[in-house]
Amino acid sequence: MNQSQSGPMRISVIVPVGARQSEAELLYSEYQRPLVRRGATFEFIFVLDGPHPTFEAALERLAARGERFTVVTLTRSFGEATALMVGFEHAAGDLILTLPAYAQINAEEINPLLDKLGEADLVVSYRHPRRGSWAETLRRRMFHGLLGLVTHVRFNDLGCNARAMRRKVLEEIPLYGEQQRFLPVLADRQGFRVRELAVRQCAQDVRRDRTQSYARGILDIFNVFFLVRFTKKPLRFFGMIGVALCSLGALALLYLVFERLALDRSLADRPALMLASLFIVLGVQVFALGLLGELIIFAHAGGIKDYQVDRVIHFPAVASEPPPAHASHAARPVAVS
Repeated sequence: MNQSQSGPMRISVIVPVGARQSEAELLYSEYQRPLVRRGATFEFIFVLDGPHPTFEAALERLAARGERFTVVTLTRSFGEATALMVGFEHAAGDLILTLPAYAQINAEEINPLLDKLGEADLVVSYRHPRRGSWAETLRRRMFHGLLGLVTHVRFNDLGCNARAMRRKVLEEIPLYGEQQRFLPVLADRQGFRVRELAVRQCAQDVRRDRTQSYARGILDIFNVFFLVRFTKKPLRFFGMIGVALCSLGALALLYLVFERLALDRSLADRPALMLASLFIVLGVQVFALGLLGELIIFAHAGGIKDYQVDRVIHFPAVASEPPPAHASHAARPVAVS
């Protein structure tokens, strides 16, 4: 059986199963062992991102031997972010542990990940020392360097899928597309406490990263850049572009007017006049788009939360003396930290 009944805390282990996968029986055995030693109650949730008959057949053999877990099969591949959110919808644990469906880190690193949640809301593992060619190392460093440059948040290995988090992280940060890779960045922006933990890389983790995946990742960085920096302030983003375009067009138009008045050059049949006018019109439109975004944000600002409260302490009222008559409606002291 995969559940221990002695521990007070329930851990939900979500394993999204995509194109890359290891042998299910061996993977399940490796992941289960440190959790059993831990003594806390836990559950496994396998989310099959599309049909994976071989992996599903292996899970059926495990179930026939009496193992207990949940299997969710999606009709087709929707991506790892969707698989994680589907698994979370079926999770009952206070703590969420996401693990890859293939050997990426040593299973003995699972408990240190969970232990570090004592000082964080989300713990991100990074493989160290990391094996790979010099070209792969260079691409990884360039990717994470660019991410740190545009988001002002630095991480070492966002490609490592072994992460531990408190339930509230996924409750407040819905994922879609390929955003599961950037969950630590989004969580940091939301005010959650995010920590990194060095883990040992599994010897079987020998996949070569493809240049195409890094190219898609760079595009995703700029998507996250907008989400992190301008989600609640769209005018800052569109306003900068609009003002720049308007300024460029206005300068060009002033120069043309100067030529017409001082140098007596005709404005007829001059493409520069059309281009300057186009810049001004386009700048006004982009600026107006930012204003429209601000109106939308203002209308829905009451439902947007971008902070986290660490603790709330309510001091009990002092009952030894009755309160004076003039203070009968005084508020009880409340401290928030």
